[in-house]
Amino acid sequence: MSSQKIQISTDSVHVGDCVKIMRSVKKESVDLIFADPPYNLQLGGDLHRPNNTKVDAVDNDWDQFESLKAYDEFTRDWLSAARDTLKPNGSIWVIGSYHNIFRLGYILQDMGFWILNDVIWRKSNPMPNFRGRRFTNAHETLIWAAKSKESKYHFNYDAMKSLNEDLQMRSDWYLPLCTGGERLKDKNGDKAHPTQKPEALLARVLMSSTKKGDTILDPFFGTGTTGAVAKKLGRHFIGIERDKTYAKYAKERIADIKELDKNLIETLPKREEVRVPFGWLLERGMLKPGAVLTDSKNKFRAKVHADGSVIAQNRIQPLRGSIHKVGAELQGAPSCNGWTFWHYTDKGKNIPIDNLRQKIRAETL
Repeated sequence: MSSQKIQISTDSVHVGDCVKIMRSVKKESVDLIFADPPYNLQLGGDLHRPNNTKVDAVDNDWDQFESLKAYDEFTRDWLSAARDTLKPNGSIWVIGSYHNIFRLGYILQDMGFWILNDVIWRKSNPMPNFRGRRFTNAHETLIWAAKSKESKYHFNYDAMKSLNEDLQMRSDWYLPLCTGGERLKDKNGDKAHPTQKPEALLARVLMSSTKKGDTILDPFFGTGTTGAVAKKLGRHFIGIERDKTYAKYAKERIADIKELDKNLIETLPKREEVRVPFGWLLERGMLKPGAVLTDSKNKFRAKVHADGSVIAQNRIQPLRGSIHKVGAELQGAPSCNGWTFWHYTDKGKNIPIDNLRQKIRAETL
């Protein structure tokens, strides 16, 4: 094969060895990698429930390695290839259990990745520990890492805060396993893939660390959860899967997905939102000259001037200026966010004028 990199098509599932295929992906062309590699579970024999039925555990060939050394070599091979595809400001998510996550973290650091967070996916419906000799294994760990310490990785802080009812999103995520209608089944009604991840988990990963139009590479694509969520959220994907049967399920699943409307999937950080001058509220008739604004506690009052300034009485003389300047002077503060400080009255309720700004922003999307 020529050393020249060829462009692997996006929004496609590529069947074959993930290392070989990633070596053909254009260098530094991928925004995010999500990897759910084999866990190397090292199970010792069949596992049965108390009623003697066999537990449907992961015992597939692709999860079997002859030694930890062999697993580490495999991990370095695919991580090296993946790293080459990642843009300088890209990032990677890897998920694993106690069997492999510590080895993954060690190798990630050895290869120069800069760990940003470890996230605990706490399962609301974990499989019990049937033998009763250990704690119920109720979580998996995700490592989120930038390509390097210098990477300007993407993080949708505001979107995550909004998702968490205006509280900072924590690093422990309480989500159920993939069950019900979301779980793909084969013609016999059995699981199509033993470790299919829930779409809710991938949605949080992609919403937190990618933008609309970004490309996500998944080297262990399975039945296509990453691709399904990427398509729904207006992202591109490159799926790599060595098992033809899994790949077939993935292709059929993704073909049925419809992308959400743009205004439902794009959340700009506050610093990137459309700038709205206060005067636009007057021009659109949302506020009228002479309207009275107050702070949330009705301690300060100001009238809206026709030119978009506000006028307030400050004991001795009137203050006139922007919503920010007047708000700061009234409080004796060095600065003030006038959008959240000043309120208008609607049907007897005090409402921040920022609500009016957000209505204008929504109209511009």
